[in-house]
Amino acid sequence: MDGKSVRMYSCGPTVYNFAHIGNLRTFTFVDLLRRVLAARGYTLNHVMNITDVDDKIIRDATKAGKSLTEFTRHYEAAFLDDIAELRLQQPEKLVRATEHIPDMVSFIEQLMAKGIAYESQGSTYFSINKFPGYGKLSHKDMGGLKSGARVDSDEYDKENASDFVLWKAKKEGEVFWETPIGDGRPGWHIECSCMAMKHLGETLDIHTGGIDLQFPHHENEIAQSEALSGKPFSRFWLHSEHLSVDWTKMSKSLGNIYTLRDLKGMGYTPEALRYLLASVPYRKKLNFTFDGLKAAQTSIERLRNYQLRLETAQFGSGLNAALEERSAQAAKTFDESLDDDLNTAEALAAVFEFVRDTNSAMDAGEFLAGNIAGARQLLAKFDAIFDVLQAKQEAGGISDAEVEQLVAERTAAKKARNFKRSDEIRNQLAELGVILEDTKDGVRWKRK
Repeated sequence: MDGKSVRMYSCGPTVYNFAHIGNLRTFTFVDLLRRVLAARGYTLNHVMNITDVDDKIIRDATKAGKSLTEFTRHYEAAFLDDIAELRLQQPEKLVRATEHIPDMVSFIEQLMAKGIAYESQGSTYFSINKFPGYGKLSHKDMGGLKSGARVDSDEYDKENASDFVLWKAKKEGEVFWETPIGDGRPGWHIECSCMAMKHLGETLDIHTGGIDLQFPHHENEIAQSEALSGKPFSRFWLHSEHLSVDWTKMSKSLGNIYTLRDLKGMGYTPEALRYLLASVPYRKKLNFTFDGLKAAQTSIERLRNYQLRLETAQFGSGLNAALEERSAQAAKTFDESLDDDLNTAEALAAVFEFVRDTNSAMDAGEFLAGNIAGARQLLAKFDAIFDVLQAKQEAGGISDAEVEQLVAERTAAKKARNFKRSDEIRNQLAELGVILEDTKDGVRWKRK
């Protein structure tokens, strides 16, 4: 780092299907990391790849009778829709593997010139015996390695430490590129090394991804990149842990693989999923349950109701110094928790303890008008990271200004004892997803 900017690379989606909630957990963690770094004053130069050629993509595109581009662009668009729904910030650069084929070929040619890569039956492999540091990220013991053993598949057994493929010789019926190192296509591992170094330089500040990528993918990235440059590839490696469903691994056979589309179809909001995925620190395993998803929505509603109370309730004049100190301490704990390796659980606890305490103070008449600003600042600090407070207005929905206008009309109707019109407006807003609550301080409203 140069003290002002962060060069970060994230392993992005392999676009052969819709992203499931396990994938989305990793991308949510990356979004939280981005936001915290920005809140601390860093400028981000963040690159994420789109893997649009690999074994699974070729298999499924062929099965669907579509070209590689036609097949992958559909799922790439779906991924971008998902991250927009989850309010995940896009990286500064999204880069496709297929748009970097010449760069990959040059990378491989340089490894061959160094004697670290070799050709066999039209394919090119990385010789891990030529890279003494192989295994340092995953701490694997290379003592039992069989010299010359090779693996051709893009993904392979976690214990299979073998020479891995950089360039695959073309196969009948498969997409291929004509290149100086032969007709074929890149292996998966070379794609990320090439794109990361091309766009961010020889040494990154941070490299992120799911824990399942640590070996062999990230181990292979390190080997390729450092063998070529002679420099450390990434200063920090951050891996998001697995997500399970009811403490069971997600699998098609169990029917427990869920996408954002699935959950929305069941009536859950993207904000609820975002909150749930963010609520457990990224280095801890997350167990997804529908009860947990409902609890996430309840937590969001609690915060929204608190925000509404701040905006609409009538408080006595003055400032309660003890509560002002309480808001400052909550903000400090929130920041310190996130600075402690993104401990989101502790950060959330700081906010909810403050909300509980100040709600009690409001009930007792101890929360004063001068305390509103400190409470609002804490909520703003919270939402700059978690981003769930504002309900998303659907296309064709009703604006806040229009809601306020109807609420005012309803209030006037009630004063005129025109209860029929008052009920009509309440029902109209309910159909549009807006719930009214009559309180002693006036009418509050919230979106479902």
